Amino acid sequence: MRHPGNSLQTTSARSPLVTNSRSSDAPGDLVPTWTRRELLARSGVGFGLLGLSSLLAQESPAAASADPMAPRQPHFAPRAKHVIFLFMNGGPSHVDTFDPKPALKTHEGQPGKGGKYMPSPFRFARHGQSGIEMSELFPHLATCADELCVLRSMHTTTPNHEPGLLMMNSGAQQPIRPCLGSWLTYGLGTENQNLPGFVVLCPGKPVVGPALWGNSFLPGVYQGTHINNSKVDPDSVIGHVRNRHVGPDSQRRLLDAMQALNRRHLEQRERDEQLEARIQSLEIAYRMQFEAREAFDMSRETQATRDQYGPGEFAAGCLVARRLVERGVRMVQVYYGNGQPWDAHGDIMDHKRDAGKSDQAIAALIKDLKQRGLLDQTLIVWGGEFGRTPTAQGSKGRNHHHTGFSMWLCGGGVKRGLVHGATDELGVDAVENRMDVHDLHATILHLLGLDHTKLTYRYSGRDFRLTDVHGHVVTDILA
Repeated sequence: MRHPGNSLQTTSARSPLVTNSRSSDAPGDLVPTWTRRELLARSGVGFGLLGLSSLLAQESPAAASADPMAPRQPHFAPRAKHVIFLFMNGGPSHVDTFDPKPALKTHEGQPGKGGKYMPSPFRFARHGQSGIEMSELFPHLATCADELCVLRSMHTTTPNHEPGLLMMNSGAQQPIRPCLGSWLTYGLGTENQNLPGFVVLCPGKPVVGPALWGNSFLPGVYQGTHINNSKVDPDSVIGHVRNRHVGPDSQRRLLDAMQALNRRHLEQRERDEQLEARIQSLEIAYRMQFEAREAFDMSRETQATRDQYGPGEFAAGCLVARRLVERGVRMVQVYYGNGQPWDAHGDIMDHKRDAGKSDQAIAALIKDLKQRGLLDQTLIVWGGEFGRTPTAQGSKGRNHHHTGFSMWLCGGGVKRGLVHGATDELGVDAVENRMDVHDLHATILHLLGLDHTKLTYRYSGRDFRLTDVHGHVVTDILA
């Protein structure tokens, strides 16, 4: 694995020099099975283990460090420090939100790919000095038009939810790759050791579930911490890690003793990532009892601020996301809702419901971050796993659509008041400045100071990366 300062090896094969064969000198007894680490520890009064430790430190400062989540230097100067990904699971329609297609009215009822063309029932208008067009679904967000970088030429590989969700989150269609948040915390660590580096706020789960915020073959400490934000209060969020019967000092002594035993056990093993992850998880859980309680306590916000974000679980998620990045969390992902709420097969007017529940909170998040001086260092990403067809499904719905759809970015080093790329006149295919998911991921990593071709991890005999063998940084949208 090649990485800014890291080169972790995840293989844990035992030495071929030690076996479980029977000794001819002691029939019936088994020869002990030793790992390479154990063999070196028992050879030369343990001096071989010192050499192994030195080698591991050279290959992997993060592995040798007491805290793999400690902040690390990026490849180059970053434009952003944090990411908030507002995920509209289900797939919002581009032709009903950020990509107006008046030609659909002209072709209404004519056969197209997958059905008959259907114009949007929502009015579009230009907003801000930039004149970015968006539909009436987002009146609050329209007041932030000059902060947005709208990507109208996104495309992906599949129109199905499961592989689409996995692709947007992990750069692969199968649930065997680490997600974006795991790669970011692996590459950069996090600024606050008392909170997880990667937090996922989702009231329930999308159709794929935890694989969307999973670490896969990366060390377990980089997995996203899922918080069910259907009810955000300190007791519901961290109640399971808070000890109500033992005081902090006693907990610390107990944890220190247990961690010492864990580390002694770890030293006797060649490499045990599950045990390493457990050691780190216990430390984070202990520290979270204190700082996480404050971070998730929205009663500490003024009533004016809470009113600005509005009611509902998604609004609460947006407000908590601001509080978390304000406290140094590297990435927060806020899923709009449980299941696939933007999946408007039966009636595209369902988008009015979903936009209505999210529009105010999104605009409030942008304005709040800007007012606090955090927008320049926080990249906001908005979008779903794909878009929806310009044609009708049934009489009023729209089906999944992956060959052209819209997302937008805001803050964190991207140009403001910009529309990048375009689909054809009917919104079927991305045709101008086409941008696939790998390009998006490469650009996000670049904005945080990471070269996507160098952020790699060696696993099962090869170097893996978020963008696989694809992806280009879209320099046209960089500020």
